[in-house]
Order: sequence, then C-alpha cells, then structure tokens
Amino acid sequence: MTMAEQILKAVLINKYFYEPSRFKALSDITFGIERGKFVSVVGKSGCAKSTLLYILSTMDSDFEGELFLDNELLNNKTDRELSRIRNEKIGFIFQFHYLIEEFNVINNIMLPALKLGKLSRPEIESQAMHYLNLLGIAGQALKHTNQLSGGEKQRVAIARALINNPLIIMADEPTGNLDKKNSEMVFGLFKELSVEMRQTILVVTHDKDFARQTDQTIEMQDGRIIST
Repeated sequence: MTMAEQILKAVLINKYFYEPSRFKALSDITFGIERGKFVSVVGKSGCAKSTLLYILSTMDSDFEGELFLDNELLNNKTDRELSRIRNEKIGFIFQFHYLIEEFNVINNIMLPALKLGKLSRPEIESQAMHYLNLLGIAGQALKHTNQLSGGEKQRVAIARALINNPLIIMADEPTGNLDKKNSEMVFGLFKELSVEMRQTILVVTHDKDFARQTDQTIEMQDGRIIST
C-alpha cells in the first residue's frame, strides 16, 4: 500500500505515563487506514485503545514515533496548528456526546464550522440541515438537546462530526451508552457513510459484534497491536 492511499498512518508510536511512576502504555504501534474504510479498534478494558485514539486525533501530542494525516507529518506542530488540523480534518464523536444543552440541535451541529470560519453562517446552517436530513432527525433541528433520546443525541453528535466534511471520523465507544436497537442504528449510519460517501471511520469499541461487521479490525492487548 502506498502512502498516498492512506488517510492516517502511525509509525512506531510509543506512549509513556509518569504518574505515579513511569509506565509504558503503548508499544510500537504501526498501522495505516485507507480512504473510505470503516475500521474498529478492539481489546479488553485497560489495553490503551482510548489512549491510542487520543493520540491519533491529535488531542494528545506527547508521544514517541510518527503520525501522518493526509500525508502530513503531525509531529512538532504547535497547539494552534493541531487545533486547526483537528477542526478541519477530524470529526470526533465521544461516548458522552458532549452537546451543549443551552443550544438547540442545529446550533450544536454548526459550532465546529463556525469556529473553522470557511463558510458563511447561512451556508453552515444549510449544511447542518443537510446532515440532519441525512440522519433522519431534521424534525428535531430546533429542539434543545435535553428533549432528545439517547439515540437522537448520538445522531446529533454524528452530524456535528460531519459538518466540516472531515477526512476521517473518530469515535470513542460511540455505542457504549446505547441499547441494542440504538447501537445497531449507529452502526448502520457509520456503514452508510462509509459505503455511500467514502467517509473514513475509526471506532474504538468493546462491542465485538459491532467490530466484526467493520471493514478492518485492529485488536490490542497490553498496549500493543496483536492483529489487524
């Protein structure tokens, strides 16, 4: 596989924690993700899946090794540069969605695009409605987030992650707080985005049934990749 075909590439990533004592959390992590692939990372609790995801998403820049996004080396970037890259090229979905309750649904979705500042507010609002329609919740646009179900909140979080047309969506246990029906709904949305829009998706999950249906599964154990 050539580098040009890869959206994301990690090369010999090592991560240490120093409290209460020096501990190696990640060891020699090396892999690549192709454009349009739906990839899952699995492993037992404590195997450092989320630690890896926070490095890959540029939210943690304290590591050894090399990280490339869209063929650009991300090492030694300033916090401001990483913030721009993160906002422009990475859509992130947390387990606890982190929607702002004071804002209605459409304003929550618009926030990353308003911060990026590439489009006018009317253009951003139009884009937000496009994703609300795509995800089947256009009727909830003016509701506040405390009026939504758990599944609806996660759809809003997905729409927010999509608003800047990112190169890759990363999600940390996106179905961790959802029942089986809503978990299947979220998987179906990710699969549809991957197949129909060639959206690259990387999901950390403990749900083996979820992972089994993705294009590629990366299995971790004790801070190492044991299979890809």
